[in-house]
Amino acid sequence: MSDQSNTGASPEASVLRLLGIMKRLRAPDGCPWDRVQNFATIAPYTLEEAHEVAEAIQRGPDFPALLDELGNLLFQVVYHAQMASELGHFAFADVATAISDKMVRRHPHVFGEATARDVMSQSNAWEVQKAEERASRAKAGTLAGVPVNLPALTRAAKLTRRAARVGFDWPDVGGVLDKLEEEAAELRVELPGADPVRMADEVGDLLFVLANLARKLELDPEECLRGANAKFERRFQGVEARLARSGLTPADVDLEAMEAAWREVKTEEK
Repeated sequence: MSDQSNTGASPEASVLRLLGIMKRLRAPDGCPWDRVQNFATIAPYTLEEAHEVAEAIQRGPDFPALLDELGNLLFQVVYHAQMASELGHFAFADVATAISDKMVRRHPHVFGEATARDVMSQSNAWEVQKAEERASRAKAGTLAGVPVNLPALTRAAKLTRRAARVGFDWPDVGGVLDKLEEEAAELRVELPGADPVRMADEVGDLLFVLANLARKLELDPEECLRGANAKFERRFQGVEARLARSGLTPADVDLEAMEAAWREVKTEEK
């Protein structure tokens, strides 16, 4: 496979150009907006771009969009590296070296003398490596190192997956469903009092158990919810379209009429 891009530029030249653009933007006579940014202000954009990459993949993947979104995400990495370089901590090359070293270290069957069978025979070999790396960074504990800024459902699944590795888990899916019913019952108890703090706590418990349920079923809770969002959006738009054929909008009809249209849309999808 050629290491040249479709534009004819080498990967090295393309990366150097991007690094140069980033440095110019942050220069004293660069872009006023870019010059005043910091890690905290850029972090939300980094998360947003990662989600947009996932969305482009989910759409097929949509390769033109994926190319664009991967570029946006790469720019976020370059942005953070440039800010770190300005503070004297590390540069983009250090980021690339660190991840390269990590991948070589975690794949001794590819880059070392171990065989694939050697690696696969070691239970949770990858997690053992990661635990050792966390320990070297003075992050102790089973749950150490799970990023706080992950989407909440994703983080819940990761936290419970970590706990499950040391035996803190339900034996089967049935146990999770029982817990879900228990949490729903606790929410019902709080409804008459309508205390927002208590209800938020109970709804949080419900969502956490649902993330556990997805994990036990070997599903990604974020993907499940994204699918549900897309389905709701598609069906509600179908309801609006059906009403529009009669010159109506949802605001013109009652809930019963909208429910009837919803059922018709669902039937058509089957």
